[in-house]
Amino acid sequence: MMDFTQLYRQKLKTAKEAVSVIKSGDWVDYGWAVTTPVACDKALSERIKDLQDVKLRGGILLQVPEVFKVENPAPHVCWHTWHASGVGRKLIDEGLGFYAPMRYSELPRYYRDNAPRPNVVIMQVAPMDKHGYFNFGPSASHMQACVEMAEIVIIEVNANMPRCLGGMGADVHISQVDIIVEGDNPQPIALPPAKTSDADDKIAKLIVEEIRNGSCIQLGIGGMPNIVGSYIAKSDLKDLGVHTEMYADAFVEMSLAGKINGSKKNINRGRQTYSFAMGSKKLYDFLDDNPECMSAPVDYTNDIRTISSLENFVSINNAVDVDLFGQVNSESSGTRHISGAGGQLDFVLGAYLAKNGKSFICCTSTFVGKDGALKSRILPTLESGSIVTATRANVHYLVTEYGKVNLKGLSTWHKCEAIISVAHPNFREDLIAAAEKMKIWRKSNKLV
Repeated sequence: MMDFTQLYRQKLKTAKEAVSVIKSGDWVDYGWAVTTPVACDKALSERIKDLQDVKLRGGILLQVPEVFKVENPAPHVCWHTWHASGVGRKLIDEGLGFYAPMRYSELPRYYRDNAPRPNVVIMQVAPMDKHGYFNFGPSASHMQACVEMAEIVIIEVNANMPRCLGGMGADVHISQVDIIVEGDNPQPIALPPAKTSDADDKIAKLIVEEIRNGSCIQLGIGGMPNIVGSYIAKSDLKDLGVHTEMYADAFVEMSLAGKINGSKKNINRGRQTYSFAMGSKKLYDFLDDNPECMSAPVDYTNDIRTISSLENFVSINNAVDVDLFGQVNSESSGTRHISGAGGQLDFVLGAYLAKNGKSFICCTSTFVGKDGALKSRILPTLESGSIVTATRANVHYLVTEYGKVNLKGLSTWHKCEAIISVAHPNFREDLIAAAEKMKIWRKSNKLV
Protein backbone atom coordinates (compact mmCIF):
# COMPACT_ATOMS: atom_id res chain seq x y z
CA MET A 1 0.00 0.00 0.00
CA MET A 2 1.30 3.44 -0.93
CA ASP A 3 2.44 5.63 1.97
CA PHE A 4 0.98 9.12 1.51
CA THR A 5 2.85 10.63 4.47
CA GLN A 6 5.60 12.22 2.37
CA LEU A 7 3.08 13.78 -0.05
CA TYR A 8 1.15 15.09 2.96
CA ARG A 9 4.27 16.79 4.32
CA GLN A 10 5.05 18.32 0.92
CA LYS A 11 1.61 19.94 0.74
CA LEU A 12 1.47 21.06 4.38
CA LYS A 13 1.55 24.85 4.85
CA THR A 14 0.51 27.41 7.44
CA ALA A 15 -2.89 29.08 7.11
CA LYS A 16 -1.12 32.35 6.26
CA GLU A 17 0.84 30.66 3.45
CA ALA A 18 -2.31 28.94 2.18
CA VAL A 19 -4.43 32.08 1.79
CA SER A 20 -1.59 33.92 0.06
CA VAL A 21 -2.80 32.27 -3.18
CA ILE A 22 -6.06 34.28 -3.06
CA LYS A 23 -6.12 37.26 -5.43
CA SER A 24 -8.41 40.27 -5.83
CA GLY A 25 -11.57 39.34 -7.72
CA ASP A 26 -11.29 35.62 -6.92
CA TRP A 27 -14.24 33.33 -6.25
CA VAL A 28 -13.39 31.53 -3.00
CA ASP A 29 -15.65 28.71 -1.82
CA TYR A 30 -15.91 28.32 1.93
CA GLY A 31 -17.18 24.78 2.40
CA TRP A 32 -20.68 24.23 3.74
CA ALA A 33 -22.17 24.69 7.22
CA VAL A 34 -20.06 22.82 9.82
CA THR A 35 -17.07 22.58 7.45
CA THR A 36 -16.68 26.34 6.90
CA PRO A 37 -12.95 27.07 7.42
CA VAL A 38 -11.70 28.57 10.66
CA ALA A 39 -7.89 28.90 10.59
CA CYS A 40 -7.77 30.01 6.95
CA ASP A 41 -10.64 32.45 7.49
CA LYS A 42 -8.71 34.10 10.32
CA ALA A 43 -5.57 34.24 8.19
CA LEU A 44 -7.50 35.73 5.27
CA SER A 45 -8.98 38.39 7.55
CA GLU A 46 -5.44 39.56 8.31
CA ARG A 47 -4.77 40.37 4.65
CA ILE A 48 -8.26 41.06 3.28
CA LYS A 49 -7.64 44.82 3.34
CA ASP A 50 -4.91 44.26 0.72
CA LEU A 51 -7.46 42.66 -1.65
CA GLN A 52 -10.46 43.96 -3.56
CA ASP A 53 -13.74 42.25 -4.46
CA VAL A 54 -13.05 38.77 -3.11
CA LYS A 55 -16.24 36.81 -3.64
CA LEU A 56 -16.74 34.25 -0.86
CA ARG A 57 -19.34 31.57 -1.51
CA GLY A 58 -20.93 28.93 0.71
CA GLY A 59 -24.06 28.40 2.76
CA ILE A 60 -25.58 28.14 6.24
CA LEU A 61 -22.95 30.05 8.17
CA LEU A 62 -22.96 29.09 11.84
CA GLN A 63 -20.78 32.00 12.93
CA VAL A 64 -19.69 35.31 11.40
CA PRO A 65 -16.53 34.80 9.31
CA GLU A 66 -13.53 36.77 10.58
CA VAL A 67 -13.13 38.49 7.19
CA PHE A 68 -16.37 40.39 7.84
CA LYS A 69 -15.22 41.65 11.24
CA VAL A 70 -12.62 44.02 9.78
CA GLU A 71 -13.47 47.70 9.50
CA ASN A 72 -15.44 48.53 6.33
CA PRO A 73 -15.19 45.10 4.66
CA ALA A 74 -17.50 45.97 1.73
CA PRO A 75 -14.85 46.96 -0.86
CA HIS A 76 -12.78 43.90 -0.03
CA VAL A 77 -15.14 40.95 0.37
CA CYS A 78 -18.73 39.91 -0.35
CA TRP A 79 -20.68 36.82 0.71
CA HIS A 80 -22.58 34.79 -1.93
CA THR A 81 -24.79 32.21 -0.24
CA TRP A 82 -26.68 29.21 -1.56
CA HIS A 83 -28.79 29.20 1.64
CA ALA A 84 -28.94 31.75 4.44
CA SER A 85 -28.87 31.21 8.17
CA GLY A 86 -29.29 34.06 10.64
CA VAL A 87 -25.66 35.06 10.03
CA GLY A 88 -26.20 35.09 6.27
CA ARG A 89 -29.39 37.16 6.62
CA LYS A 90 -27.50 39.77 8.61
CA LEU A 91 -24.74 39.99 5.99
CA ILE A 92 -27.37 40.43 3.26
CA ASP A 93 -29.20 43.09 5.32
CA GLU A 94 -25.92 44.95 5.79
CA GLY A 95 -25.21 44.97 2.06
CA LEU A 96 -22.32 42.52 2.45
CA GLY A 97 -23.90 39.54 0.73
CA PHE A 98 -26.33 38.15 -1.81
CA TYR A 99 -28.41 35.00 -2.19
CA ALA A 100 -27.91 32.71 -5.18
CA PRO A 101 -31.32 31.12 -5.92
CA MET A 102 -31.20 27.39 -6.56
CA ARG A 103 -32.87 24.05 -6.35
CA TYR A 104 -30.45 22.35 -3.99
CA SER A 105 -30.52 19.08 -5.97
CA GLU A 106 -29.02 20.93 -8.93
CA LEU A 107 -26.12 22.52 -7.05
CA PRO A 108 -23.35 20.09 -8.11
CA ARG A 109 -24.33 20.67 -11.75
CA TYR A 110 -24.19 24.45 -11.22
CA TYR A 111 -20.51 24.07 -10.37
CA ARG A 112 -19.82 21.80 -13.33
CA ASP A 113 -21.85 23.70 -15.94
CA ASN A 114 -23.11 27.13 -14.89
CA ALA A 115 -21.82 28.88 -11.76
CA PRO A 116 -18.57 30.91 -11.75
CA ARG A 117 -15.71 28.45 -11.35
CA PRO A 118 -14.03 28.55 -7.91
CA ASN A 119 -10.54 29.98 -8.08
CA VAL A 120 -9.97 28.59 -4.59
CA VAL A 121 -11.96 26.24 -2.36
CA ILE A 122 -11.24 26.00 1.38
CA MET A 123 -13.02 23.62 3.74
CA GLN A 124 -12.52 21.73 6.98
CA VAL A 125 -12.11 17.97 6.60
CA ALA A 126 -11.50 14.93 8.80
CA PRO A 127 -7.91 13.60 8.98
CA MET A 128 -6.46 11.53 6.13
CA ASP A 129 -7.03 7.78 6.23
CA LYS A 130 -4.48 5.13 5.24
CA HIS A 131 -5.73 5.26 1.63
CA GLY A 132 -5.01 8.98 1.28
CA TYR A 133 -8.61 10.19 1.62
CA PHE A 134 -9.89 13.14 3.67
CA ASN A 135 -13.55 12.91 4.61
CA PHE A 136 -15.88 15.87 4.02
CA GLY A 137 -17.35 15.37 7.50
CA PRO A 138 -21.07 16.07 7.81
CA SER A 139 -21.14 18.16 4.60
CA ALA A 140 -20.87 15.99 1.49
CA SER A 141 -23.47 18.22 -0.17
CA HIS A 142 -21.84 19.52 -3.37
CA MET A 143 -18.23 19.41 -2.21
CA GLN A 144 -17.06 16.81 -4.72
CA ALA A 145 -18.21 18.97 -7.64
CA CYS A 146 -16.67 22.05 -6.04
CA VAL A 147 -13.30 20.31 -5.67
CA GLU A 148 -13.45 19.02 -9.26
CA MET A 149 -13.91 22.53 -10.66
CA ALA A 150 -11.62 24.51 -8.34
CA GLU A 151 -8.27 25.80 -9.58
CA ILE A 152 -6.73 25.46 -6.09
CA VAL A 153 -7.99 23.15 -3.32
CA ILE A 154 -7.08 23.97 0.28
CA ILE A 155 -8.15 21.65 3.09
CA GLU A 156 -8.07 22.51 6.77
CA VAL A 157 -7.62 19.26 8.70
CA ASN A 158 -9.60 19.02 11.93
CA ALA A 159 -9.03 15.98 14.16
CA ASN A 160 -12.43 16.61 15.79
CA MET A 161 -14.39 16.54 12.53
CA PRO A 162 -16.62 13.44 12.46
CA ARG A 163 -15.82 10.95 9.72
CA CYS A 164 -19.12 10.51 7.94
CA LEU A 165 -19.25 7.36 5.84
CA GLY A 166 -20.96 7.22 2.51
CA GLY A 167 -19.91 5.31 -0.54
CA MET A 168 -19.91 8.21 -2.99
CA GLY A 169 -18.97 11.87 -2.91
CA ALA A 170 -18.00 11.86 0.76
CA ASP A 171 -14.21 12.20 0.45
CA VAL A 172 -11.39 13.99 -1.36
CA HIS A 173 -8.10 12.24 -2.18
CA ILE A 174 -4.76 13.84 -1.37
CA SER A 175 -3.92 13.80 -5.08
CA GLN A 176 -6.76 16.31 -5.62
CA VAL A 177 -5.50 18.61 -2.86
CA ASP A 178 -3.03 21.44 -3.42
CA ILE A 179 -2.50 22.75 0.11
CA ILE A 180 -3.02 21.14 3.52
CA VAL A 181 -3.44 23.26 6.66
CA GLU A 182 -3.54 21.87 10.19
CA GLY A 183 -5.77 24.12 12.28
CA ASP A 184 -6.42 24.22 16.01
CA ASN A 185 -8.89 21.31 15.81
CA PRO A 186 -11.99 23.19 17.02
CA GLN A 187 -15.03 21.15 17.93
CA PRO A 188 -17.68 21.29 15.18
CA ILE A 189 -20.11 24.09 15.97
CA ALA A 190 -23.06 22.72 17.90
CA LEU A 191 -26.49 24.26 17.43
CA PRO A 192 -28.54 25.26 20.47
CA PRO A 193 -31.91 23.52 20.82
CA ALA A 194 -34.46 25.18 18.56
CA LYS A 195 -37.17 27.22 20.24
CA THR A 196 -40.60 25.66 19.89
CA SER A 197 -44.15 26.56 20.83
CA ASP A 198 -47.40 24.87 21.81
CA ALA A 199 -48.52 25.39 18.21
CA ASP A 200 -45.46 23.48 16.94
CA ASP A 201 -46.37 20.70 19.35
CA LYS A 202 -49.92 20.44 17.98
CA ILE A 203 -48.65 20.43 14.39
CA ALA A 204 -46.21 17.62 15.18
CA LYS A 205 -49.00 15.48 16.67
CA LEU A 206 -51.12 15.94 13.54
CA ILE A 207 -48.25 14.81 11.33
CA VAL A 208 -47.22 11.79 13.39
CA GLU A 209 -50.77 10.48 13.00
CA GLU A 210 -50.05 10.16 9.27
CA ILE A 211 -46.85 8.13 9.64
CA ARG A 212 -47.10 4.36 9.35
CA ASN A 213 -44.70 1.53 10.23
CA GLY A 214 -41.97 1.27 7.62
CA SER A 215 -42.28 4.88 6.43
CA CYS A 216 -39.17 6.64 5.11
CA ILE A 217 -38.82 10.13 6.58
CA GLN A 218 -37.39 13.49 5.56
CA LEU A 219 -37.34 16.38 8.03
CA GLY A 220 -36.64 20.01 7.16
CA ILE A 221 -34.76 22.58 9.20
CA GLY A 222 -36.28 24.03 12.38
CA GLY A 223 -37.76 23.27 15.75
CA MET A 224 -41.01 21.68 14.62
CA PRO A 225 -39.39 18.79 12.71
CA ASN A 226 -37.39 17.97 15.84
CA ILE A 227 -40.63 17.79 17.82
CA VAL A 228 -41.92 15.31 15.23
CA GLY A 229 -38.85 13.21 15.95
CA SER A 230 -39.48 13.35 19.69
CA TYR A 231 -43.05 12.16 19.24
CA ILE A 232 -41.94 9.33 16.97
CA ALA A 233 -39.30 8.29 19.52
CA LYS A 234 -42.06 7.92 22.12
CA SER A 235 -44.54 6.25 19.75
CA ASP A 236 -45.22 2.62 18.82
CA LEU A 237 -43.92 3.16 15.29
CA LYS A 238 -41.22 0.80 14.06
CA ASP A 239 -39.05 -0.12 11.05
CA LEU A 240 -38.72 3.50 9.94
CA GLY A 241 -36.22 4.63 7.33
CA VAL A 242 -34.38 7.91 6.73
CA HIS A 243 -33.70 9.69 3.46
CA THR A 244 -33.24 13.40 4.02
CA GLU A 245 -31.39 16.52 2.96
CA MET A 246 -30.35 17.61 6.45
CA TYR A 247 -29.64 15.13 9.21
CA ALA A 248 -30.84 16.58 12.52
CA ASP A 249 -30.93 15.60 16.19
CA ALA A 250 -34.45 14.25 15.75
CA PHE A 251 -33.05 11.33 13.76
CA VAL A 252 -30.56 10.52 16.53
CA GLU A 253 -33.36 10.52 19.08
CA MET A 254 -35.46 8.19 16.93
CA SER A 255 -32.48 5.92 16.28
CA LEU A 256 -31.56 5.58 19.94
CA ALA A 257 -35.21 4.79 20.71
CA GLY A 258 -35.05 1.88 18.26
CA LYS A 259 -37.54 3.33 15.77
CA ILE A 260 -35.18 3.44 12.78
CA ASN A 261 -33.62 0.43 11.12
CA GLY A 262 -34.28 1.04 7.42
CA SER A 263 -35.39 -2.55 6.93
CA LYS A 264 -38.32 -1.54 4.71
CA LYS A 265 -36.38 0.82 2.43
CA ASN A 266 -36.36 -0.48 -1.11
CA ILE A 267 -33.11 1.35 -1.91
CA ASN A 268 -30.17 1.88 0.47
CA ARG A 269 -31.78 -0.66 2.77
CA GLY A 270 -30.62 -0.28 6.35
CA ARG A 271 -28.88 3.05 5.68
CA GLN A 272 -29.85 6.51 6.90
CA THR A 273 -29.13 8.65 3.84
CA TYR A 274 -28.44 12.40 4.06
CA SER A 275 -26.59 15.22 2.32
CA PHE A 276 -25.37 17.29 5.27
CA ALA A 277 -25.84 17.43 9.03
CA MET A 278 -25.99 20.08 11.73
CA GLY A 279 -26.89 19.76 15.37
CA SER A 280 -25.55 18.89 18.79
CA LYS A 281 -22.30 17.20 19.78
CA LYS A 282 -24.42 14.10 20.37
CA LEU A 283 -25.36 14.17 16.68
CA TYR A 284 -21.74 14.51 15.50
CA ASP A 285 -20.68 11.66 17.79
CA PHE A 286 -23.50 9.49 16.44
CA LEU A 287 -22.49 10.08 12.83
CA ASP A 288 -18.77 9.51 13.40
CA ASP A 289 -17.68 6.24 11.72
CA ASN A 290 -21.28 4.98 11.83
CA PRO A 291 -21.87 2.58 8.91
CA GLU A 292 -25.65 2.88 9.38
CA CYS A 293 -25.49 6.50 8.21
CA MET A 294 -24.83 7.27 4.54
CA SER A 295 -23.42 10.67 3.59
CA ALA A 296 -24.07 11.41 -0.09
CA PRO A 297 -24.05 14.28 -2.61
CA VAL A 298 -27.16 16.40 -2.80
CA ASP A 299 -27.76 15.56 -6.46
CA TYR A 300 -28.48 12.04 -5.21
CA THR A 301 -30.33 12.67 -1.93
CA ASN A 302 -32.56 15.44 -3.32
CA ASP A 303 -33.11 14.11 -6.83
CA ILE A 304 -36.83 13.69 -7.42
CA ARG A 305 -36.11 10.37 -9.13
CA THR A 306 -34.38 9.06 -6.01
CA ILE A 307 -37.04 10.34 -3.62
CA SER A 308 -39.95 9.06 -5.69
CA SER A 309 -38.46 5.55 -5.79
CA LEU A 310 -38.76 5.25 -1.99
CA GLU A 311 -42.10 3.75 -0.94
CA ASN A 312 -44.14 5.22 1.94
CA PHE A 313 -42.09 8.42 1.84
CA VAL A 314 -43.03 11.21 4.27
CA SER A 315 -41.64 14.72 3.66
CA ILE A 316 -42.03 17.40 6.35
CA ASN A 317 -41.02 21.03 5.70
CA ASN A 318 -41.69 24.51 7.10
CA ALA A 319 -43.07 27.65 5.48
CA VAL A 320 -42.96 31.38 6.19
CA ASP A 321 -46.48 31.99 4.91
CA VAL A 322 -49.13 30.63 2.54
CA ASP A 323 -51.78 32.44 0.50
CA LEU A 324 -55.36 31.50 -0.34
CA PHE A 325 -54.31 30.20 -3.75
CA GLY A 326 -52.07 27.66 -2.01
CA GLN A 327 -48.77 29.33 -2.92
CA VAL A 328 -46.05 28.65 -0.35
CA ASN A 329 -43.31 31.13 0.54
CA SER A 330 -40.45 29.58 2.51
CA GLU A 331 -37.69 32.03 1.59
CA SER A 332 -38.45 35.66 2.31
CA SER A 333 -40.56 38.21 4.12
CA GLY A 334 -41.58 40.38 1.24
CA THR A 335 -38.29 41.38 -0.36
CA ARG A 336 -36.26 40.68 2.82
CA HIS A 337 -34.37 37.45 2.35
CA ILE A 338 -34.72 34.80 5.10
CA SER A 339 -33.36 31.40 4.03
CA GLY A 340 -33.56 29.87 0.56
CA ALA A 341 -35.31 27.36 -1.65
CA GLY A 342 -33.15 24.49 -0.49
CA GLY A 343 -34.66 21.12 -1.26
CA GLN A 344 -38.26 21.87 -0.36
CA LEU A 345 -39.68 21.65 -3.88
CA ASP A 346 -37.67 18.50 -4.63
CA PHE A 347 -39.12 16.74 -1.61
CA VAL A 348 -42.65 18.09 -2.13
CA LEU A 349 -42.66 16.73 -5.68
CA GLY A 350 -40.72 13.54 -4.96
CA ALA A 351 -42.80 12.51 -1.96
CA TYR A 352 -46.08 12.89 -3.83
CA LEU A 353 -44.72 10.79 -6.71
CA ALA A 354 -43.60 8.02 -4.35
CA LYS A 355 -45.86 5.01 -3.79
CA ASN A 356 -48.04 5.87 -0.75
CA GLY A 357 -45.97 9.05 -0.32
CA LYS A 358 -47.10 12.14 1.57
CA SER A 359 -45.71 15.66 1.65
CA PHE A 360 -46.48 18.11 4.48
CA ILE A 361 -45.95 21.88 4.47
CA CYS A 362 -46.24 23.18 8.02
CA CYS A 363 -46.46 26.56 9.67
CA THR A 364 -47.98 28.06 12.77
CA SER A 365 -51.14 29.97 11.88
CA THR A 366 -49.83 33.25 13.35
CA PHE A 367 -46.73 35.09 14.52
CA VAL A 368 -46.16 38.20 16.63
CA GLY A 369 -44.89 41.15 14.58
CA LYS A 370 -42.28 43.67 15.64
CA ASP A 371 -45.13 45.96 16.69
CA GLY A 372 -46.36 43.28 19.13
CA ALA A 373 -49.51 42.57 17.11
CA LEU A 374 -50.67 39.07 16.19
CA LYS A 375 -50.37 38.50 12.43
CA SER A 376 -51.62 35.69 10.23
CA ARG A 377 -49.26 33.47 8.25
CA ILE A 378 -52.17 32.64 5.97
CA LEU A 379 -52.66 35.64 3.67
CA PRO A 380 -55.07 36.55 0.87
CA THR A 381 -52.06 36.83 -1.44
CA LEU A 382 -48.37 36.64 -0.65
CA GLU A 383 -46.82 39.95 0.31
CA SER A 384 -45.33 41.89 -2.61
CA GLY A 385 -41.83 40.59 -3.23
CA SER A 386 -42.34 37.28 -1.41
CA ILE A 387 -40.94 34.25 -3.21
CA VAL A 388 -43.07 31.29 -4.28
CA THR A 389 -41.09 28.24 -3.17
CA ALA A 390 -43.81 25.66 -3.85
CA THR A 391 -46.51 26.54 -6.37
CA ARG A 392 -50.22 26.08 -5.77
CA ALA A 393 -50.22 22.91 -7.89
CA ASN A 394 -47.44 21.25 -5.86
CA VAL A 395 -48.65 21.37 -2.26
CA HIS A 396 -50.05 18.13 -0.86
CA TYR A 397 -50.90 18.57 2.85
CA LEU A 398 -50.92 21.94 4.62
CA VAL A 399 -50.74 21.73 8.42
CA THR A 400 -51.18 24.34 11.15
CA GLU A 401 -52.10 23.92 14.79
CA TYR A 402 -55.76 24.13 13.68
CA GLY A 403 -55.66 21.08 11.45
CA LYS A 404 -54.33 19.47 8.29
CA VAL A 405 -55.86 19.65 4.81
CA ASN A 406 -55.05 17.83 1.59
CA LEU A 407 -54.98 20.47 -1.17
CA LYS A 408 -54.40 18.16 -4.12
CA GLY A 409 -57.08 18.15 -6.82
CA LEU A 410 -59.13 21.01 -5.41
CA SER A 411 -60.53 23.92 -7.40
CA THR A 412 -59.63 27.44 -6.31
CA TRP A 413 -62.75 27.89 -4.17
CA HIS A 414 -62.49 24.49 -2.53
CA LYS A 415 -58.75 24.94 -1.91
CA CYS A 416 -59.36 28.40 -0.48
CA GLU A 417 -61.98 27.04 1.90
CA ALA A 418 -59.64 24.29 3.07
CA ILE A 419 -56.79 26.74 3.69
CA ILE A 420 -59.01 29.13 5.65
CA SER A 421 -60.20 26.20 7.78
CA VAL A 422 -56.70 25.88 9.28
CA ALA A 423 -56.15 29.63 9.71
CA HIS A 424 -56.38 31.28 13.12
CA PRO A 425 -60.09 31.90 13.92
CA ASN A 426 -59.41 35.61 14.51
CA PHE A 427 -58.51 36.06 10.84
CA ARG A 428 -60.99 33.80 9.07
CA GLU A 429 -63.72 36.40 8.43
CA ASP A 430 -61.20 38.82 6.89
CA LEU A 431 -59.78 36.02 4.76
CA ILE A 432 -63.28 35.09 3.56
CA ALA A 433 -63.95 38.72 2.64
CA ALA A 434 -60.68 38.87 0.70
CA ALA A 435 -61.48 35.56 -1.03
CA GLU A 436 -64.87 36.93 -2.14
CA LYS A 437 -63.16 39.94 -3.76
CA MET A 438 -60.74 37.61 -5.56
CA LYS A 439 -63.65 35.47 -6.86
CA ILE A 440 -62.46 32.31 -5.12
CA TRP A 441 -65.24 32.04 -2.53
CA ARG A 442 -68.81 30.79 -2.84
CA LYS A 443 -71.41 32.30 -0.57
CA SER A 444 -72.97 28.86 -0.10
CA ASN A 445 -69.79 27.64 1.58
CA LYS A 446 -69.92 26.84 5.25
CA LEU A 447 -66.58 26.83 6.98
CA VAL A 448 -66.25 24.18 9.66
